[in-house]
Amino acid sequence: MSEPTKFEYQIQILEYHLDTFGHVNNAVYFELYEQTRWDFITKNGYGLKEVHERQQGPVVLDVSCRFKRELVNREMITIKSQSEPWKGKIGRIKQEMYKADGTLASDATFTFGFMDFAKRKLIDPPLEWLQAIGLAE
Repeated sequence: MSEPTKFEYQIQILEYHLDTFGHVNNAVYFELYEQTRWDFITKNGYGLKEVHERQQGPVVLDVSCRFKRELVNREMITIKSQSEPWKGKIGRIKQEMYKADGTLASDATFTFGFMDFAKRKLIDPPLEWLQAIGLAE
């Protein structure tokens, strides 16, 4: 695959996403990014069911996140996600949140390991995982 697949997810900001200032709480950004990742990996065949059956799945090791523009109540946003090539047991997924007018509101890079939960150690990700995150056909 020459270029990793890009995934897009749309969601409306709702009242429960807000803090006392009337904009999205910083912790909610991480929830929205995670909701997006679960959506595309599930649609691509490696959701919670597969994680439980195999006892193998992704674990977040590190995150770098920037907040560029505020998100407010009832605003529609688009979250774009793209994996970077994995190197052994470690990989990264870059995610960006865009306001309806196309303005970048936030971006984050998540560093993941792929864990065998029975052995409690990181392992090389299987082909099915690489397919789910858009790195293999």
